Amino acid sequence: MRDIEARLAKLAYNGDRNAFSELVDLYTDKIFHLANRMLGNRQEAEDIVQETFLRVYKNLGKYDPNQKFSTWIYRIATNLCIDRLRRRKHQYSLDAEVADGEGIDWHAMLASDEPGPEQRLILSEIQLQMRKAIEALPEKYKSVVILRYLHDLSLQEISEILDIPVTTIKTRVHRGREFLRRKLEQDKLLL
Repeated sequence: MRDIEARLAKLAYNGDRNAFSELVDLYTDKIFHLANRMLGNRQEAEDIVQETFLRVYKNLGKYDPNQKFSTWIYRIATNLCIDRLRRRKHQYSLDAEVADGEGIDWHAMLASDEPGPEQRLILSEIQLQMRKAIEALPEKYKSVVILRYLHDLSLQEISEILDIPVTTIKTRVHRGREFLRRKLEQDKLLL
């Protein structure tokens, strides 16, 4: 896959629109899910997807084919999300959107074995608690937790995406996990 993506990136850089279109097809959903999880807002996630591909297109000449394309594009998307979070930090309530269910990926909450209404309700409440806990994570832990557990990236890949040493990534993953555990235990006591 790595060679295919590098070849597509090179073709796109040389003006092949079909090659760029294939890259967009390969990564649109992945980038959207990353942005939606980080930002908790579908509209902003869609904006991040567009901005990511715009930046990819403008910077194809800077892409190093020896590097995984996924690492490069995730770095762009993650940085855009972090910038967006920083800009809205003072004016955004973390549970404002979750309260009415907007921004929740309801399809992801449905199990494949088609549970009954009671199981769906329990599952949706667990997913909602997890989403709230992830949204409450401090910014420096949120991106590593999302990339590690929701996108199943290795610590090395996250290190390359965020341009942070692997040891720091390990620490942030551990602390983020601990924050989530405490938050979920606290919320459980409140239920």
